[in-house]
Amino acid sequence: MYRPLLEPLGLTHPQYLVMLALWGESPLSVKEIGELLQLDSPTLSPLLKRLEAAGLIARTRSTRDERLVLVELTGAGRDLRRQAERIPPAVVALLGMDVAELEALHRSLARLIAAARAGGVAEV
Repeated sequence: MYRPLLEPLGLTHPQYLVMLALWGESPLSVKEIGELLQLDSPTLSPLLKRLEAAGLIARTRSTRDERLVLVELTGAGRDLRRQAERIPPAVVALLGMDVAELEALHRSLARLIAAARAGGVAEV
């Protein structure tokens, strides 16, 4: 469902999720992005490399802690947000559900994931 909406932006769905996180707050550490998106480093690293190669993000080492890699939007990454703002309403229209229904579904799924993790399930 997302593919035809994201192709004009040059993004895959996982890349779009990374960009959403950074549009919410930038810079973020790689670890913070992984926690927000529930992605491990082997999955996240190639996504970040492709976004960096596309000129949408920049990765730098933290000056306070060299172990931390910070990810920040570039000007092109910030500019892409304007085009991406049409994605959520288009997805809602495609799903045929109203926003309240989707929010309720999101809350239920978040509780399910939290319960599975608390119960010792590694991946949901």
